[in-house]
Amino acid sequence: MGKILLEMKNITKTFPGVKALDNVNLQVEEGEIHALVGENGAGKSTLMNVLSGIYPYGTYEGDIVYNGEVCCFQKITDSEKKGIVIIHQELALVPQMSIGENMFLGNERGKKAAINWNETYSEADKYLKMVGLSESSRVLIKDIGTGKQQLVEIAKALAKHAKLLILDEPTSSLNETDSRALLDLMLEFKKQGMTMIIISHKLNEVVYVADKITVVRDGSTVETLDCHTMEIDEDRIIKGMVGREITDRFPKRSGVDIGDVNMEVRDWTVFHPLYAERKVVDNVSMNVRKGEVVGIYGLMGAGRTELAMSLFGKSYGSKITGQEFIKGEEVHLKNEHDAIQHGLAYATEDRKVNGLVLSDSIAWNTTMAKLEKVSHNGIIDVQAENLAAEEFAQAMKTKTPSVQQLVGNLSGGNQQKVLLSKWMFAEPDVLILDEPTRGIDVGAKYEIYCIMNDMVAQGKAVVMISSELPELLGMCDRIYVMNEGEMVAEFTAQEATQEKIMSAILSSDKKEAKEAQA
Repeated sequence: MGKILLEMKNITKTFPGVKALDNVNLQVEEGEIHALVGENGAGKSTLMNVLSGIYPYGTYEGDIVYNGEVCCFQKITDSEKKGIVIIHQELALVPQMSIGENMFLGNERGKKAAINWNETYSEADKYLKMVGLSESSRVLIKDIGTGKQQLVEIAKALAKHAKLLILDEPTSSLNETDSRALLDLMLEFKKQGMTMIIISHKLNEVVYVADKITVVRDGSTVETLDCHTMEIDEDRIIKGMVGREITDRFPKRSGVDIGDVNMEVRDWTVFHPLYAERKVVDNVSMNVRKGEVVGIYGLMGAGRTELAMSLFGKSYGSKITGQEFIKGEEVHLKNEHDAIQHGLAYATEDRKVNGLVLSDSIAWNTTMAKLEKVSHNGIIDVQAENLAAEEFAQAMKTKTPSVQQLVGNLSGGNQQKVLLSKWMFAEPDVLILDEPTRGIDVGAKYEIYCIMNDMVAQGKAVVMISSELPELLGMCDRIYVMNEGEMVAEFTAQEATQEKIMSAILSSDKKEAKEAQA
């Protein structure tokens, strides 16, 4: 056994009405990658927020012993001075500022009010090189992709001389290629002696990088698995997380008749809202039928979200052309309200920014897409609103003491259930789900898959956009493949394989390259 760098002893943290952590213990050895796994609401992020000082000493019970010293962090800068740096799931970067400015924001190079910009950018370039980024530190954050932004966050942590790096869902918004590159970078840092804690719901990635795995369930530590002395696979981790074996990750759908076309798109073209010459969706045609789950797959930047948002009342894009049909009738949806009234719903991939109002209650969020159902003469019937919210919270198995709970206080998986409740309450005929299981655990994923199956059993249609090929293959009747704004392939459930889908993307890339050379 190596040197214990971190020990968290008997950590207990209580919020109003909820005990988030109950006597949790964690030991992390120096130079190892230690994974923290558990269902949404299990307490993983809360534990790391205690460690980093976001929840200051005195607001929890128990002890943090770091490098042999009992620590009483009052704020996040206290833990950073000791070399403990946390990278949250939601990246803390300012889009309109340069990479270098972001890297040293709050940690400026220079004296007092005089920032030394030459030192700032030269230091930033040095750390960018360490994480494998070739971009200049003078480039704006908004001009680089999400995968590179994640690397900027890691470079930012290195600039703070991190000795213990905590990564909370670091690959949740990355495609498979970028995810693997990030995991390989973690393994490289490990070789250099860095200690890391990773929180992730992607269990295949946990198995790939972790030396030890601590399982947290309902606010308590269940077990710590040693990947070097035990045979660890995803099923073994899931058993610890949910307390039982899950034999089938994707619920079977049987007895559902696929009927007439519910929504169809013909020759749909969309240009970027700011860069009017940039085409983001190029002459796309597709359809989805009653009782059908249709998937859309593509690498980052393929245009999937842009397509979905433009169809949902032109909530994205400019110079939109093409035809949109719902139940066989051509519609011209001018805004989101038009879309909702025509039976179309769009559950965004970014629930915290565009999907939910975090400072409001579950009840308010559940009903806000169709307030006319719980109001009379423009006045909301609060009792009816609460009853509707309670019905959906029960059906969705949302973990909350009350529907008056603020959505911002819920775990990611429970927030996702509120987002789905909002759109189910609106009674859509077509529901577009954009990354519906991003950042949530296997148990919550299964529940969302069941909700999708229930919808199509009622004759509704579901369009599922996902970066996780296994769930598309496990849930969809058909899969469309997008690349560079175009639909490049379509497969039935029987035809589709990961190899065929990736081959379709690579073939279209080669075709574009040849056309560009011609």
